This record gives sequence, structure tokens and C-alpha cells, in this order.
Amino acid sequence: MADCDQRLVMLIDDEPAQSRLITALAAREGWRTLVVRDADAAIATLGTRQGMLLSAILLDQWVPGDDACNLIAELKSRRPALPILMLTTSASPLLAVEAMRAGATDYLIKPVAPDRLMQALRTATTRETPRAELAPLTEKLAANPDFDAMIGASPGFRSALAIAAKSARGHGPVLIEGESGSGKEMLARAIHAASMRAKLPLRIINVGTTPPNSIESVLFGHEKGAFAGAFDRQIGAIQHCDGGTLMLDEVDRLPEPIQHRLLEALTRGDCRPIGARHSFRVDVRFLFAANFALRDLAEEGHFLPELYQAMSAVALTLPPLRERSGDIGALARHFLGRIGEQPGLRPLGITDGALALLAAYDWPGNVRQLQAVLFRAAVFCDGDALTCDDFPQLADLVSQGSRGNGPVHESAGITLFTADGNLRPLEDIEGDVIRLAIGHYRGRMTEVARRLGIGRSTLYRKLSDLGIDNAA
Repeated sequence: MADCDQRLVMLIDDEPAQSRLITALAAREGWRTLVVRDADAAIATLGTRQGMLLSAILLDQWVPGDDACNLIAELKSRRPALPILMLTTSASPLLAVEAMRAGATDYLIKPVAPDRLMQALRTATTRETPRAELAPLTEKLAANPDFDAMIGASPGFRSALAIAAKSARGHGPVLIEGESGSGKEMLARAIHAASMRAKLPLRIINVGTTPPNSIESVLFGHEKGAFAGAFDRQIGAIQHCDGGTLMLDEVDRLPEPIQHRLLEALTRGDCRPIGARHSFRVDVRFLFAANFALRDLAEEGHFLPELYQAMSAVALTLPPLRERSGDIGALARHFLGRIGEQPGLRPLGITDGALALLAAYDWPGNVRQLQAVLFRAAVFCDGDALTCDDFPQLADLVSQGSRGNGPVHESAGITLFTADGNLRPLEDIEGDVIRLAIGHYRGRMTEVARRLGIGRSTLYRKLSDLGIDNAA
């Protein structure tokens, strides 16, 4: 790959406004952008001196239209190692499958957030396993927004779900902490769906992808003429969600002046748009999500302590996937079932060897990354089940010691051996089997007991002896 200040991306786009925007965004990360307007110019450019310096290609699907996949295949045949990213307004899984099979590295749905674009370019030009790859598409796979759709049986995960399920009946704020991709938004949707506000609006605002100079207007709204460019009155998200639920994702990135305004809205129950002379009373259920521990940020002076206290009356933490590797088997089968329902794809199984490989990786992008990796593997799989051969990049990373624990011996997502090669105690293995069964059958304890071949009373006794919390 070229040095950071020499990276060159070819943008195939015939819209001047979008070309200028992408050029400006790419420049922030040290990229130079070469803009071409059509497919013929793009192919011709590959053979030029500048074409030899390309680090990536960004293709707007609108330019070649229905022939986008053919153009991707043509570009890939001429430059096999060059990453190709496709921009499109379509969220069609079938188009994504066809583009990936043609050779696309990633699939970006317009309007694409600046952070998403930069992450896609960085990922495409490094050997790092994609974290956000296909995220806009895989997150659109149909899922019931309830607690039954939350797959997992690890103690920390089940404890978080128990707190969330109990808090759903209330009206106060809930703070959900956890690494990016760990399922915070999905849990927030489950809380809303189980609440008395389920039939009222739920709106999600991502603070991290909202321009800092716009976030106040987005949340509180503004009056016409309140500032330069305020040509019309705008109702903010807080007032829009009156009676319903508002989730603020990445709230740890909220600018300090807005933290004070949010504290007033939380404690007083009102909202005053920018430029307005008076406030509006609102009844809003606030859900907050943070990628980092807000208590630590507050203690270090990077977050308003009073706001942290107001928003954390109910607080829970979703554990990262690396701390719940016993759930990977159930998660993988669940995702493959949903992926198999998409146009152009089919139901697939997964071998024990492949599950062991998945469990050996540390998943820095968490559950979201696992879903994206399974989606890509399913697109290219020719057999009836995914095997280790369907995850070549993952196999390379694990062989390099992504966890540093040496070989991992697993069956159906259950670790049988310790890092030094000795068998784990039977009680520990039995506990993992029960947790896996609870997750696989989504907490239906009668079914868990039947499948394990034991009575319900025996199952509950074992849960008590092993210290497993089965609350959901």
C-alpha cells in the first residue's frame, strides 16, 4: 500500500456535488481523489501512470446502473488486488450479494456517514479483518425487536438482559454501556418494544455521526431565523418523541454545552428550541448508549458528572463478544438462519471446526462484526455448510495468535481443553452446555430440559449449583 500521504482513490461518479463532498472527506484522511465520470474512463485510467498508483476504487452504482456488477468484475479482472467499494441508494440484499460475488470489497448505502466512508477506506487498504463491513446491510436483516431476539447465555449477558427487561416497565432513563457492535441499539429497541410506550415513536440519534454544530438543533429544534441558515422552523428530536422514546447513541461524544442543555431537559421535563422564548413540556423516555464507561469519563472531567448521575439511575453493561465465546455457536446459527432467508442466498449449516475458529478470534467489532463476516462467507460458500475454508482471513489472524492463548479445541462452541492442553473440569463443561442450550432455545426452560434429557427440577437445581442466572 502507498504511504499515507500518497494514497489515491478513483471515484467513478457523474454528480459534481457528491464528488466534491467525497473528495473533501477523503482529503481529511490524507487521500487524493481522482474523479472519472463513466465506466470507459475508469477502465482507461487503470492503464495510466496515475492508475498504477491507485489504492482503492469508489464506484457510484448510479453511473453504470444495472451494469454495475459487470463493471466491478471488469475492474477486478484488470486489477485483482485493488479494493472496490460500491455506493448505492439500494438496501437490496440481492444487489449486495451480486456486487460481492463480482468482486466488491464493501457496500455503502447512501447517504453514507463520513465516519463510515473513512472506516471503509481504511479497512479496504489494510489487512485488518473488516469491523463495519456490510453493517448498513446486515443490520437491516429482519429481527423481532424484543428480548427473545437477544441470543446468548453467558452470565454477564443474561444479567444485562434481566436488568433491561425489568427497566422496560418503567419510565426513567436507562444507560446501556458496551463496546461498538455489542448490541446496544438492539437492546434499546427491545426495551422500547416491551414498554408501555411501544406504540409510540422510537427515534435513535447517533451523536458520533451528527456534526457537532448541528447536534443542538437536531435534539432541541430551532425557530426560523434563530441562526444563519435557519430558513424554516425545525422540531427537534426531543419534542418529536413526546410520549415516546428517544435513544442517544454514543452519548459519550456529546459536546459539553449540549450536556448542560440535556441535563435541564432530563431534570425539568421540558425542551426549549434554539431561538424560542419559552419551553415546551415533554414526556420522553430517554435511553442512552455509550461505547466507553461514562463513570470514568465523568471522574476524569470529560463528561458532566451531574448528567451522568441523572442518566444512570438504571445502568447496565453488555459484555464484548470475546467474553462470551460460548454464545458464538448459537449466534452463528441464528444469523445464518436469517441470512439464508435473503434473496440470492440459501440456508447453510456450519461445522464444529468453523465454530471453533470463530470462537478463537477476539472479535473487536463484536456481534455486528460476526454477523458481517458470516454474511460474506455465506455469499461465497458453494457447499451446504460453512467450514474453516470459508474464513481464510480469519484463519490467518487466529494462526497469528489473535488471543495469544494458543490452539483452541472446541465442539459446537464448547471449549473442551484449557490453554495448556488439559481437559477442563466436567462441571465447567456442563455449565457451558447448559448456557449454550439456554441461548439456543432462547430461555425456554421446558425445551432446554427436554433437549438435555433431564427434568425441569433437575435443570433448575443445576442452574442453582452452577450459579447460572437464567432470568431474561
